[in-house]
Amino acid sequence: MSPQAHRPSPSSDTATEQNGSDGVTPGGVQSVDRAITVLEVLARTGGSTVTEVAAELGVHKSTASRLLGALELRGLVHHPSDGSRYELGFGILRLAHAIPGRLSVVAEARDEIRRLARTHSETVNLAVLREGQAVNVDQEIGPSSLGTHDWIGSLTPLHATSSGKVLLAGLPSDERARILRAQGMPTLTARTITSRKQLERQLIDVAARGYATVCEEFEIGLNAVAVPVRDHLGTVIASISVSGPAFRFTEEKMADLVEDLKQAGERVSRRMGYVPVDKPE
Repeated sequence: MSPQAHRPSPSSDTATEQNGSDGVTPGGVQSVDRAITVLEVLARTGGSTVTEVAAELGVHKSTASRLLGALELRGLVHHPSDGSRYELGFGILRLAHAIPGRLSVVAEARDEIRRLARTHSETVNLAVLREGQAVNVDQEIGPSSLGTHDWIGSLTPLHATSSGKVLLAGLPSDERARILRAQGMPTLTARTITSRKQLERQLIDVAARGYATVCEEFEIGLNAVAVPVRDHLGTVIASISVSGPAFRFTEEKMADLVEDLKQAGERVSRRMGYVPVDKPE
């Protein structure tokens, strides 16, 4: 019997998904949301029964069973023949392979991020470009940090952050222009740069010197410095930043640690396959 023979029959609210002019109805969105929640539940628990999944979702067991069956057909959920608990399937890895660079750079940068935070006693973040913004994918809070704000997963504007400026400087000019047009350059503090020409001049300097700094451009009282991480093609795929309170993390202190930060970025880049090209004397 083919796998299609096991596909659950569509429920009434599933059938209505065909009625919307754009193919998406409130019922369809709810089904997607529930399916994602199922995956999150299984990731958290390591394995759950239909009854447990239904309780987590607040739905009838038959609804939970249909969701699990659909996810199992796509390989995203696995139901061992010798047990009653559903687990995440290896199909999850297929999806994860769509962002291998982002996944591996986190692992390769982890030791450097930890060392930088310990050495300089400030917060260190690893960020990548996503949907026209910088998203922080890893963080280490230094022992002198005043707060414990968790920046992981936070989207921050490219034009007003050190990580963002590093990522912008690494883009082709047409791609950079497209992103800035789409995102705009809103004023966040009195020190935020909102002039496209002024930002472009800064980005030329960032690319030339290999790092970017911001002083209270994103948030009053917050300064930061960042360097790029490159892949085997020399493309900037991430940035490593050190940030701290402006009263302590001054321009002078940023200048003092920038060489150590640049070397950390270069080490991570080499682990990602980057081979620097010697500049002619």
